[in-house]
This record gives sequence, structure tokens and C-alpha cells, in this order.
Amino acid sequence: MIITSKDNPTIKTAHALLTQSRQRKKLGQTVLEGTHLLDAYLNAKLLPKTVIVSESGLENSEINTLIHRLNGVKILTIHDNLYKEIRTLGESLPIMAIIDTPNHQLNQEVTTDCLIINGVQDNGNLGTLLRTASAVGFSTVICTTGTAQAYSPKTLRAGMGANFSLIIYENVSVNDMLNFIKVPLFATSSHTDEVIYELDLKQPLALIMGHEGQGVNEILLNQAKKLALPQPNGQESLNVGVAGSVCLYEILRQRNYA
Repeated sequence: MIITSKDNPTIKTAHALLTQSRQRKKLGQTVLEGTHLLDAYLNAKLLPKTVIVSESGLENSEINTLIHRLNGVKILTIHDNLYKEIRTLGESLPIMAIIDTPNHQLNQEVTTDCLIINGVQDNGNLGTLLRTASAVGFSTVICTTGTAQAYSPKTLRAGMGANFSLIIYENVSVNDMLNFIKVPLFATSSHTDEVIYELDLKQPLALIMGHEGQGVNEILLNQAKKLALPQPNGQESLNVGVAGSVCLYEILRQRNYA
């Protein structure tokens, strides 16, 4: 049966999850749009709750390959016009999946590398940081209260599937986090002349990246070793996604390519 009504309960849920952060929090679910994210999710040995595909999408070989991997998953076929009405991704292959959002609780000591994301607001920046953290081999990410949602559709798209290789703790208070972090803290700051390339980053550490405008929370900054990125051309600051990526790759370089 091909669904044509936006009043279908599953379609209403998918649309709400795509557009409303409140509903994502309430239901503990989110949506993966497009073939790339669904493929990454399946490669992580995870299965979605429900998959929605447009009528014409069933004729696409890439979509059919994914569908054949969805053993036991509920699949809804909907009219092309309805799919276009609820999608947020634009001209992508017309498939989306509803998944449960992981809900990891920080309740044990962190003694290995971790990335702390402190109040980053932009989903693109957050996704970039998650993607880079995964690329260099970090597996733990802690997002403090006030940070954008790590599992919003926009962040997921920017992260390109990195979420599924990470343990991400969200909405962690600064004080709670400090109780569990047992590795040295390093934070980017405009109030130091100590350049990252002069620091020893070979041991396990926590790298803190802060809010796009306000930077790292003062409590965290006072607990951390401050580091700067050289900017000989005099720019005020780098984009936080770029800055974090530079820092993460310097950590990788020191440990593997020095």
C-alpha cells in the first residue's frame, strides 16, 4: 500500500522529528535522511525502527540494496509528493529512517582521550567536530549543557555517520563532567601565547572546544591547560569546527607521525 496522507501516524512522527527538537527529546528518536547515513548506521550493526521510502525510490538500485539489508524492519512506501513535502534534505535519494537516539549516561571515570564540546551552537560545526574526532581515533565525546543536539538531522548530516562510531554523552553539566574526567584538560583560548605545536600531547587528554562567540566556559578554562593556534595573518579566530580539527590532527601527528 502506498501512503498518500500526511495524517498517517508514522509520517506525522517523522515530520515532527525532522523539524522539532522538542519532539526528538520527548520521543527519544531522530531521523536519518538519505542513503549515506542509513548505510553507515547499518554498517555499525544497528537497525532502524522504521524506514520510509518514496514510490519512485523503490526503482533505485542503491535504495534497494539497503532495503535488502533491513531484515524485520517496518518499511513504509509513500507517494513521491508526500515524501517531498516532509523531507528536509532536498534532492537526495528518497529514503529516511526513524532511529532511537542513544542515551549514554556519564557515570564512570574517563581515563582515555575524549573531546569535550562546550556550548557549540551550530549543527555544522558540531558535526564537523564529531566527524574529525572519529577520523583521528577518539571514541568518547562529551557535550555539555547548552550544546546543539548531536543527533539532530542537521548534525547527523554534517557528521556523515561519525555519530555511530562514537560514545556521545549529551547535556552533561560542567561540574558533573569535571568529577569524571581523569585526564589532563586542554582548551583553546585567545588568552595564551602557548602555541599547540609547543605542547606535548602524546598522553591521553581531554580537548575542550567552546562556544563560537564566548569560547570555553570559565570554570573549564581555569581547570585546563590553555593552547593557541598560530594565526600570523591576524584573523581574530578560526571557525570552531576548523580549530578543533587542527587540534585533533596535531594530537594524531604527535603520536603517529612525529
